[in-house]
Amino acid sequence: MLVIVGTIVVIVSVIGGYALAGGHLDVLWQPYEFVIIFGAAIGAYIIGNPKTLLANTLKSIGPMLKGPKYKKSDYLELLSLLYSLFRLAKTKGDLALESHVEKPEESPLFQKFSGFSSNHHNLEFLCDYLRLLTLGTSNAHEVETIIDGEIEAHHKENHAVSEAVNNMADAMPALGIVAAVLGVIHTMGSITEPPEVLGHLIGAALVGTFSGVLFSYGFFAPFARAIGSAYDADTEYLNCIKAALLAHMQGYAPQVSIEFARKVLSPSVQPSFTEVENTVQNLSD
Repeated sequence: MLVIVGTIVVIVSVIGGYALAGGHLDVLWQPYEFVIIFGAAIGAYIIGNPKTLLANTLKSIGPMLKGPKYKKSDYLELLSLLYSLFRLAKTKGDLALESHVEKPEESPLFQKFSGFSSNHHNLEFLCDYLRLLTLGTSNAHEVETIIDGEIEAHHKENHAVSEAVNNMADAMPALGIVAAVLGVIHTMGSITEPPEVLGHLIGAALVGTFSGVLFSYGFFAPFARAIGSAYDADTEYLNCIKAALLAHMQGYAPQVSIEFARKVLSPSVQPSFTEVENTVQNLSD
């Protein structure tokens, strides 16, 4: 939503400021200049990126528009789920988790936390490491290395999209110059035309430079940052799970394990100690 609001503010500020200064809006409408800039940018994007990244770029539009998807309530649900799992493991042993992690879609424990269970990637991530516990894995340091590697791979794949979009934004001012130069070439071919015609052609050519800079710094560079921010939230969520798992593996009580997880969260989404305590106390057995 903020991306949409920001985009509207940029458009209104630039176009509105130009119009209020007495500029003629019709001069700014140069579809052929836009074809040159956007066509070249998209072509270069296709040339420089693998097919999988192109598909992921389309998938990133939703997260970019919606922004970071995890709120404080989502983390309260996550911490409550982790508390329930660790409490079961502490009272009945890690093997008691086996039936839940093998078929989480049928587990009454997981089904109580529908928000978490509806995210296939997060559900699979947690169950994979809980499964290691049921198989007898006990070295927290070794597991931490594996988790870090998986999170880093996930982070790298997601941020490849934002980096590619940012590279396209960096290229747009230069592509705007290309469009402007082609406009000047067209103008020079019409040098015998009267001054008012030449003035219009020169103005149209300069729109290429203007558009390239505006599209770059006003839209695509912010879009790249918005995509990165949305995916950073995914990484933070996985790091929260990681902190809790490692604490549990080191023998801490369920309440302490989820407190470790709570403390790694950023202030904007971090529930208070009291909020977490009240939430887990209200969990039914």
